[in-house]
Amino acid sequence: MAEASAGGRTRSGGRRGRRGGGDSETVAAVEQPAWRQPRSPYMPVAAVSADQLEAIHQASLTVLEEIGIDILSDEAKSILKAAGADVAVDGDRVRFDRALVEQSLGKAPPEFTLHARNPDHSLKIGGAWIANCSVGSAPNAHDMEGGRRPGNSADFLNFVKLIQQLNIVHIIGGYPVEPLDRHPSIRHLDCLSDFVTMTDKVFHAYSLGRERILDGIEIARIARGIDDKTLEREPSLMTIVNSNSPLKLDEPMCGGIIEMARRNQVVVLTPFTLAGAMAPVTVAGAVTQQNAEALAGLVLSQSVRPGAPFVYGGFTSNVDMKSGAPAFGTPEYMQSALLGGQLSRRYGLPYRSSNVCAANTVDAQAAYESVFSLWGATMGGVNILKHGAGWMEGGLQASFEKMVLDADLLQMVAAFLTPLEVNDDTMAIDAMREVGPGGHFFGAAHTMERYSTAFYSPMISDWRNYEAWQEAGSPTAYEKANRLYKQLLVEYEQPPIDNAVREELEAFVARRKEEGGAPTDF
Repeated sequence: MAEASAGGRTRSGGRRGRRGGGDSETVAAVEQPAWRQPRSPYMPVAAVSADQLEAIHQASLTVLEEIGIDILSDEAKSILKAAGADVAVDGDRVRFDRALVEQSLGKAPPEFTLHARNPDHSLKIGGAWIANCSVGSAPNAHDMEGGRRPGNSADFLNFVKLIQQLNIVHIIGGYPVEPLDRHPSIRHLDCLSDFVTMTDKVFHAYSLGRERILDGIEIARIARGIDDKTLEREPSLMTIVNSNSPLKLDEPMCGGIIEMARRNQVVVLTPFTLAGAMAPVTVAGAVTQQNAEALAGLVLSQSVRPGAPFVYGGFTSNVDMKSGAPAFGTPEYMQSALLGGQLSRRYGLPYRSSNVCAANTVDAQAAYESVFSLWGATMGGVNILKHGAGWMEGGLQASFEKMVLDADLLQMVAAFLTPLEVNDDTMAIDAMREVGPGGHFFGAAHTMERYSTAFYSPMISDWRNYEAWQEAGSPTAYEKANRLYKQLLVEYEQPPIDNAVREELEAFVARRKEEGGAPTDF
C-alpha cells in the first residue's frame, strides 16, 4: 500500500481528493504505522486461582460426561463414536468420557503460521502473538451520511478496500457486511474471490456447510499458487465455528470442523454464550458451559486429524436483564475474556477473543466499551482478535468510521505492547545534564534526534488547544474518522496478483457457479 516513512510510519503519497463543496485539491496522505504483528511482552492476567481454574475444567468434563452435547451430524457422530464417545442409539446426544477429552488435549499445536498469499502478511498464531481481524457478518452497514442500511455489494467492496488499507488489520474476519444483493448460493464464491484479488491478507471462510468450506479451501489454495500437499503443510484459511449454545453443534458447523481438520486448516471453535440467555447467569457458569462446548469441538477436530490447528474461542458476555439485549464491553465480559484466556493456556491452545460493543452510534459508549473489550482480550492473552475493527450495535452494524477509530485503538495497543528499551541512551542522563534544573527538553539534542518517533501519533485524537481546534472547525472524532475512511478509499490500490492465479480463480468460480454453488436450505 505504501512506502515506509520516518519512524516506521507509512503513507501512500499525496492524492487529489474531493472535499466539501466539490472542489478538488491536494490533501495530505493518511499516515499510519507500517504493517506489523504485535507480540505482547507482558504476562497475561489470571482471573482465578489455579485451584478455581481446575474446578472449572473438572466441571466442564462433568457437563460433557453426564449431560453431553447434541450433535446434529451423522458423520460427526460416527467419527466420535469411533473415537470412544457414547453416542445415543436413537438420538443426537453425545457424551464424552473424561479420558477421551483428556486424550485430545496436547495434540493441536500451541503455535503455528497462518499463510497469506503475500508472504509478508503471513501471521504467527499462538504464543504471545496477536492478529487483528476486521468486523465480520454484520447485516447492516453505516456511515455518517448514509446512515444505517442493509448490507450490499458497494459497501462490502469498500470495506474490503479499507481492510487492505489499514495496516493493523491483519485478517479479513468474514464478510465485513453481508452483501444481501448477492444470491446466498453463490455469495461465498464472489466474496472470497474479492478477498483474494482485492487484498493480499489472510482471510476467513464461513462454515455454512461442506460446499462453502470446501470452496473456501480451494480458493485459498489457488490464491497462494500452491498444490494440495503444500496447503496441508501450510495452513492458509481459518474458519469460526459457533456452537449452538447451549450444548449443541449443528450440521453445517460440524461439516466445517470435519473438512477443515481433514485439510489441516484452522478451526476457531467459539461458543456464543450470553450469560442469562444461552448460558447460566453467572460468569463462572457461563464460562464452564463455554469450556465444555469448546472441548467437544476439540475432540471432534482431533478425532478427524490429530494435530490439526485448533483455536480456543471465548465470546462469553452478559445480557441486559431489563431488556434481554446482548451487552458487550462490560465488567463481566472482561472477566470472561481473562478466564477464557486462562483456560486456553491450560490446554496449550491459541486463544480467540473480540473487540465488541453494543453502542448504536460512534459515541462515548462505543469508545469505552471497545477499550474495555480490548483490555480484557489483550490482558487475557488473545492471539486472534475477532471483530477488531468496525463492530457496532452488538454485531448488527459494520461502521466505516468505527473501523478507522478501532484501527487507531489497535495501533495504540500495539504501541503499548512494544517492549520498553532501558539503556544509557534511553535513560537520558546526558540530556538531563544538558537541560539542568528549571529548563525544558523541547530543544534538547536528545529530543530533536527523536522528534518524529518519540511517541505514537494517533490518527483520530486531537491534541490542539481549544482555540486552534475551534478555528479548525471543531471536528469531532466521528467527523475525523469519516474524513479518514473516505481518504483511505481514495488512496486504495489493488495489490498485484499473478495472472495465472487470477485465471485459475476465475475458472474455478465460474465452474462452481454453473454447478449451482452451495445449498441454501439448512
